[in-house]
Amino acid sequence: MLGRQEDGRRRIVDFVLYDDLDPHCLDSGIVRFDGRHFGALWSMCKERALSVVADIHVHPGGAGQSDSDRDHPMISRSGHLALILPNFAASPQPRASIGIYRYLGGKRWATVPRDDRAAFFHIGL
Repeated sequence: MLGRQEDGRRRIVDFVLYDDLDPHCLDSGIVRFDGRHFGALWSMCKERALSVVADIHVHPGGAGQSDSDRDHPMISRSGHLALILPNFAASPQPRASIGIYRYLGGKRWATVPRDDRAAFFHIGL
């Protein structure tokens, strides 16, 4: 998810799909993004004057992080947000059902509590 950070808030204004950058990242059935493709992402961000403000992916069941999610953040910078949509993103997806995780560094994450998610993640114009 691409956007801007202003006054401690992130605004998502665009997106890029993992397989648009790495055409083979979904070949195994899970996301295995080859880091050699980050250059294309950084170029895209520079062209559009945007940055990566979060990443998002789906899980077949709940929205909890897998061991792989925890061990392999898409952007390994403290403060990065990872969102997980449960049930392969089947409708409806109330904000409270979306897993929201903030990367702390060192493979440590903070979970945004379910009751705080609606206030934390605004969907709208």
